[in-house]
Amino acid sequence: MNIVILGSAGQIGAYLKDYLIEKGHEVTGVDITDGIQNDLRVTPNTYVESIIKKADFVFFLAFDVGGSRYLKKYQHTFEFINNNTRMMANTFKLLKKYNKRFVFASSQMSNMSYSPYGVMKRVGELHTTALKGLIVKFWNVYGIEKDMEKAHVITDFIRKGFEEGEFEMMTDGTEERQFLYAEDCCEALETVMENFTDFKPEDPLHITSFNSTSIKDVAAIIQGCFNRIGKDNVRIKPGLAKDSVQLDKRNEADMFISSWWLPKTNIDVGISKVFDSMKKDYIGESK
Repeated sequence: MNIVILGSAGQIGAYLKDYLIEKGHEVTGVDITDGIQNDLRVTPNTYVESIIKKADFVFFLAFDVGGSRYLKKYQHTFEFINNNTRMMANTFKLLKKYNKRFVFASSQMSNMSYSPYGVMKRVGELHTTALKGLIVKFWNVYGIEKDMEKAHVITDFIRKGFEEGEFEMMTDGTEERQFLYAEDCCEALETVMENFTDFKPEDPLHITSFNSTSIKDVAAIIQGCFNRIGKDNVRIKPGLAKDSVQLDKRNEADMFISSWWLPKTNIDVGISKVFDSMKKDYIGESK
């Protein structure tokens, strides 16, 4: 099967590309980090159009997005809104033109009308439903990230622990998230692709761990990873504020997809894997 991943260098896209290639699929990645010809904001784009035209299946993961620090700083800017609006308009036109089977990566924040990011994802969901694609809602996927400016909380804490000897929280850490390890996310996406005709556009395909963990507990797990390698002086520095990025308390993960897929990786194990991989960039393989 010829699979196209739009956003193939992002956190989820990079894992998914490697995962599907290992499974024997032919995979073509499209990501702006690979050159201007991969820029989904540009139209017409004959290069991207030719790739989508030949695809058997498309994962639409590309988005201008990052962790809470990035969203707090950028999601209300013209550039953020314009980037995502153009990206979606051009891509959905091509998916419609060639009548492709596809999955759109949305977020559990898509019902949060106060969040430009959430609103943008909701717009993508409406396009997807109109084109009879499938919507997956991600809940705090974590794994290795290349662009640390856009880092999510787990990789951000690990990096700061190595570089600064402490990791400062944006909040008091009491808010909870459902964290999902990226490899489990890949299995979920493969499941959705392979069972595409079993699902309907309105089906609630929530891709999550279905278990909540507070940010302060995540910090404690990461601190334990540092203790394990003899760096027992890395400090946690809680903030004073309450969470200001995800204010909406209505969201509950729908377990509809659990008849087809369930995650396997405990958060302690997943964080340890990410930590050990990032550790190599700072102290090598010695510990």
